[in-house]
Amino acid sequence: MDLFKLTRTLIDIDSVTPNEYEVGTYLHGFLRDLADRYQGEVEKLEVATDRFNVFARWGDPIVTLSTHMDTVPPFVSSREDDEYIWGRGACDAKGIVAAMITAAVNLLKTGTRNFGLLFVVGEERGSAGAIAAAKTPRGSRYVINGEPTENRLAVASKGALRFEIIARGKLAHSAYPELGHSAIHALLDVLQDIRSIPLPYDPLLGVSTLNIGTICGGHAPNVVADEARAEIMFRTVEDASPIRRALPAAVAGRAQAREVSHTSALRLTSFDGLPTTVVAFATDIPALGGHWGRPFLIGPGSIHVAHTAEEHIAKKSLIEAVEIYARMVTQLHAAQHVAQQVSL
Repeated sequence: MDLFKLTRTLIDIDSVTPNEYEVGTYLHGFLRDLADRYQGEVEKLEVATDRFNVFARWGDPIVTLSTHMDTVPPFVSSREDDEYIWGRGACDAKGIVAAMITAAVNLLKTGTRNFGLLFVVGEERGSAGAIAAAKTPRGSRYVINGEPTENRLAVASKGALRFEIIARGKLAHSAYPELGHSAIHALLDVLQDIRSIPLPYDPLLGVSTLNIGTICGGHAPNVVADEARAEIMFRTVEDASPIRRALPAAVAGRAQAREVSHTSALRLTSFDGLPTTVVAFATDIPALGGHWGRPFLIGPGSIHVAHTAEEHIAKKSLIEAVEIYARMVTQLHAAQHVAQQVSL
C-alpha cells in the first residue's frame, strides 16, 4: 500500500461538511476489498440521507481506530514535495485516515485480528457521525481517535460551545436611519458585550477562548438592515454553565442567542511509551460517549496548520503514525488479554 498516494487520493475527494457521500463511498469500496482479502466485514452506518459512517472489522474488535472524513471549507486539492503533502484534510484528517488504514494492513499481514476502523461524518460541524455511532456500538473496548497532535498522546482537550446570534431590525432608507432600526448595529453592540464576558481558566487547559467565526446580514449599503447573524464559538475548559449564564446578560434582549452544539472538555489517560500533550481543540470523543470504548487521542500533523490555506502534513509524521497506531493496537490487545486472565 502506498501511504502517500492514499493520502492524496482522499484529499482530492471534496468532502466539505455535509458532503461526505463521495469520500464515504470510496472508503467503503476500498475497505470492502481489504475485508475480502483478510476475511473481514465492512458496513455503512446511516447518519442521514446520503451521509453514512464507514465501519470495517476483522474479528470482534477490541480496539477501534477512528477519525473523521469531512473537512472544513474550502476544498483544496493535493500536492506534494519531498517532505510534505499539502491540501485540505492533509492533517485534519485524511492523512490520519490513510495512516490508520495502512496500520490496519500491516497488522493484518502479521495475522493480527480483533480490531476495527470507524470513519465518521460531520466532526467539523456538530459531530453528527459520532452521535450516530454512539447509538450503534460494535463491542470495542478501546477507541483511538485521530486528530493532529504531532503524534503525541493528548491527555486533555478543550470543549466547544457554539451559538448563533440573531438580531432583528427595521428596513429604512439609509438617508433616513431614524425611520428604521439597524440589525447590524445591534449585532455589533451585542458581540462587543459578549467579548467582554469573563472566561473561565483551568491550570491544565489554560483560559477559555471566544471566536466570532461568521457575520452576515443586510441587503445593500443604502438600506438599513432588518436582520444580521453571527456564529460564535467558545473553547471551554470546564463546565459550560458559567458561559451559558453570562450570555443572556450580555445579549440583554437585543438579539436571540441560540445554542447550536456543545462538546465537553476532556481529561484523558496516558499510554505507556508515548509522549503527551494538551490540546485546545474539541473532538468526537465526547459525542461517542464511551460506547466505543475507553478513548485515546493521537494523530500525525499539527493543528496549527489545520483549517488554513497552507494545511499540510509531513511524510515522516505519517510514517511514524502508522507505527504508533499498530503498536497501540498490539499493546491494547495484550492488556485486554491480561485483564481477562486476571478475571478468570
